[in-house]
Amino acid sequence: MINPNANEAVTRGLERALAPLSALGGPRIVCRTLSEGPFGIESQADVESVTLPLRRLVESDDEAAAFVIACYSDPGLHVCREATARPVFGIAEAGVLTALARADRFGVIAIRTRSIPRHMRYLRQMGLTDRLAGERALEMSVAETASGEGTLARMLAVGRALRDEDGAGAIVLGCAGMAAHRRPLEDELGIPVIDPTQAAVAMAYGALAFH
Repeated sequence: MINPNANEAVTRGLERALAPLSALGGPRIVCRTLSEGPFGIESQADVESVTLPLRRLVESDDEAAAFVIACYSDPGLHVCREATARPVFGIAEAGVLTALARADRFGVIAIRTRSIPRHMRYLRQMGLTDRLAGERALEMSVAETASGEGTLARMLAVGRALRDEDGAGAIVLGCAGMAAHRRPLEDELGIPVIDPTQAAVAMAYGALAFH
């Protein structure tokens, strides 16, 4: 699991979110921080800046059986797949595909409004815009979603709007830093809430188990 931003708090949050999978006794999950990355990936420029560093990390790692890129923009996904025969998963792709297995239409909680056009371009590439109920932003930074005050309350407000106004039957968390809030959000909203990091690692486990 590679966190492409340099915020160690996000990486530690990933470890906590993945602890239930680690407890199953499958392949060991190692969470790494891309030290060359920006503190938060919040623009297209940030996405592009980590693409080749991610590829170099994948190429230099001769221990991992699979890789997960833990950013909802899936930076470097295709260039990393080009660099190795081992499975490489992007959390956005995995999160959306998991949501489609749980509901007819899904919603996405984004960190900022300016992230939404980037996410929409990706959904168009995947051919899935017809299944999107809506995407709404918290207007918070990656760091704030990971450890800021009032994050859950804001996520609940946005989640209710996606459910009640947009008709989302499932919600995907649009940032790896939101992982700690998945369970309380799902308990309160009463619909599936997908943490894409958990979804991607579950897919990686499946790929390795049936290899």
